[in-house]
Amino acid sequence: MSRSQGRSLWVLAVTVVFAVGACAGGASPGASTAASAGASTAASASAAASGANASAVTGAACAQNATVVNFWTSHTPPDSDVIKGMVDTFNQANADICVKMTIVKGSETDTSKLQTAIRGGVAPDVYEVDRFIVAQRAQEGVVEDITAEVGNLKDQYLDFAWAETQFEGKTYALPFDTDARALWYNKDLVTAAGGDLTKLDMTKGPPTIADVTAIADKISKKTGDNYDVMGWIPGGPGAGGQPGAFDQGWHYTWGFDYGGKFADLAACKVTPTDPGVVAGYQFMYDWQKAHNPTAVSRWVSTNNPPNAPAASNPFWTGKLGMTISGDWRIAEQAKYAPNGHYGFTFIPVPKAGDKATTWAGGWSMALIPQSKARAQAVKFIEFMAGPDGSKIYTKQSTHLSPLKALQTDDSLYDPQHKVFLGLLPTALSRPPLAVGAYYWDQLTSAQGSVELNTKQPQAALQEVQDKVQAKLDQVKC
Repeated sequence: MSRSQGRSLWVLAVTVVFAVGACAGGASPGASTAASAGASTAASASAAASGANASAVTGAACAQNATVVNFWTSHTPPDSDVIKGMVDTFNQANADICVKMTIVKGSETDTSKLQTAIRGGVAPDVYEVDRFIVAQRAQEGVVEDITAEVGNLKDQYLDFAWAETQFEGKTYALPFDTDARALWYNKDLVTAAGGDLTKLDMTKGPPTIADVTAIADKISKKTGDNYDVMGWIPGGPGAGGQPGAFDQGWHYTWGFDYGGKFADLAACKVTPTDPGVVAGYQFMYDWQKAHNPTAVSRWVSTNNPPNAPAASNPFWTGKLGMTISGDWRIAEQAKYAPNGHYGFTFIPVPKAGDKATTWAGGWSMALIPQSKARAQAVKFIEFMAGPDGSKIYTKQSTHLSPLKALQTDDSLYDPQHKVFLGLLPTALSRPPLAVGAYYWDQLTSAQGSVELNTKQPQAALQEVQDKVQAKLDQVKC
């Protein structure tokens, strides 16, 4: 997902911090002083966590008696622009609360900056957590039990999204959003290369991997051993050529596509050596071997460096013909490539007649332990993850809402968005495990080795099995 930050899962060498806070209430000399003190506290927290200069943290004046709630997110534009607007809306409606939003860039599975801040006593009150790792963070004591305040909201949310916020029967976060994945394609590049657009017609069902690869190979252009334009990259590498996925070409994407099962929750077992998961990795191995993994990595390093702004995504700049991505690209296209001609279809399947697959992820709002503003922080969480906040985020970001009641609100979804909404009922999801982040990272490392053709899929996934199961045996399901 992230999605919104280029969906890169790689820890950035330099953490950029930017905070916003707009609080209702008339300003006064006292209010300005309070705001300055609040900003200084927020800056100290951010600096302790990231090493960033405290001056990078800014915020508007708060009412003198407003209770400050510090909120961290790793989202970046355009999604963070929407979230900032939501924070402003909340602050304007709650003059006694001032939420200060801080962008702390990094990977979805890395919470080292947060843990540093917790140890230093300068943690935020609210943290946006990739939902599938909530159970692990709860087990580690990084997020707080909020069952007493929100445990009765279960029936409001999609079942899989709620399940991802649970650990040992308690609630540790509220679902913020969800999504679905598909194959996006640049119609102009397909047509110019002589590709057959009818093979990508969604009304005809999912295309085959072979058909998509054939179309993509026509689009690709090389100068010597270097790719100038790529037809598609079904897997990785990730930003800067690191192990991982380009966009949403993840291990879960292809494991699910080949019918794989990643865990047996009833038995408390991870199953990365499931035949379908191995087959998904074998596809990534074979595709890279056929397209020169070194050349692919060079192209990614050049066209998708770490921390690249969404506007420079090679899919929008005409350097990439197709990509596995999600509903959030609808809003991005409108902003960064409004004159382009794009379409999307099902994720391609191994063979004709196979059932289409997709999977859903999403983020959550969690309370950090020992918050000095618990009541106000929970109120903010309930707004962000509740109907009022979810309507704003769904409409403006083109993510999907995890709230059941908003699935049928036609005012939130344009025709393109409704197609992704239609994928949600059959979407698969990652297993909510107390080792979820660790499992993801090990699968990602294995994907990198497999795509470089330095390890065979079965051997790489057996290593994942051995490492992750040992940890799961310690913490249980």
